[in-house]
Amino acid sequence: MKVKVSAKALIKLKQTVKQLSRRTRGHSINQIITELRKSLLGWKAYFDISEVLSPLRDLDKWIRRRLRCYLLKQWGGKGYRVLRRLGVSQYLAWNTAKSAHGVWRLSGSPALTQALPNRYFRNLGLPSLAER
Repeated sequence: MKVKVSAKALIKLKQTVKQLSRRTRGHSINQIITELRKSLLGWKAYFDISEVLSPLRDLDKWIRRRLRCYLLKQWGGKGYRVLRRLGVSQYLAWNTAKSAHGVWRLSGSPALTQALPNRYFRNLGLPSLAER
């Protein structure tokens, strides 16, 4: 039997992440990641004994998507220009920026994944829970 993180602990961490990354907070992404870093590193140190990594990988993906959503919301009407500046094609940037879908749905879009890859968040100091 492998050791895994309890569902209750995962839910509590998600609540903490939700509180720290509310879209209406108005803080810079660096400040959000600094605050998240404290919680995530402490949580990771405590639950590092876990052998089942798939829930941690899913949590990593969810946190990055949440941060992409936060940034997209901050960009507001400048979304197209920011996506173009970050190297997204004209067609993809236009379809994403002018989409009628909400920011959460767009945060999982190819344009945002291309503009803000995992490496972007790693460079800002966001720790990964699944990495050993």
